[in-house]
Amino acid sequence: MNKKQKATFDSHYKQLLKCLKLQGKADKTIDSYSRALRRVSEHFDRLPHRLTQNDLKDYFAALVESHSWSTVKIDRLGLQFYWRHVLNKDWQWVEIVKPPKIKTIPDILTLSEIERLIASARVLRYRVFILLTYSLGLRLDEALTLQVRDIDAERKLVHIRRGKGHKDRLLPLPDLTLHALRMLWSKHRHPTLLFPNPVGKPESIQQAKNHMDRGGAQNAMRAVVKDCKIKKKCLFIHYATALQPIYLNAV
Repeated sequence: MNKKQKATFDSHYKQLLKCLKLQGKADKTIDSYSRALRRVSEHFDRLPHRLTQNDLKDYFAALVESHSWSTVKIDRLGLQFYWRHVLNKDWQWVEIVKPPKIKTIPDILTLSEIERLIASARVLRYRVFILLTYSLGLRLDEALTLQVRDIDAERKLVHIRRGKGHKDRLLPLPDLTLHALRMLWSKHRHPTLLFPNPVGKPESIQQAKNHMDRGGAQNAMRAVVKDCKIKKKCLFIHYATALQPIYLNAV
């Protein structure tokens, strides 16, 4: 694209971000839809709104070969949103690519497998994080962003705020998980965060403004799964209140 075209694209891109925020889309959706617009623009080195139906057929044919159907579906939805909310045009190509509908049954970990995972984590914060995630069936971000105020120790409940679909929900809190959270908090004593960024000295951790790094938590979970040689794809269970006591001291 030439300089003028790039300026037009930048303007459309900013409008897309604004529209996504005004529509109340989640951060992940904003990231995915904006990436879809960048990807199709880079593929053709042209302004997206100049693309024809045949162009998009060729694009999605190539995308199907190089990416998962999940990515294909998200990119189609992202471009559809761009057409409707930025260009103010009807997206007439819904059938241009149609990801197959696949219904799968998730793999469920046994209690012994979960105990092995938790026991394999060498660092206290990761051990408690994994215990919390599995025992409540939380998504990664839901666990990372939990705050002290979200734990109702008296009623044994956890308040999940703005989960999937921007919905709040209350989950029962197992005694073992509550004990582990208290043990972890006693180490850092952060006034608000349950999993503060652990970088620096203890006093600086107590004043951390951000929660524990998402990538670090993901890597820790992948590492223990690999160590335990567990091959199941879906690693979460809900309300596992029957877990046996697990050694939680930091290494």
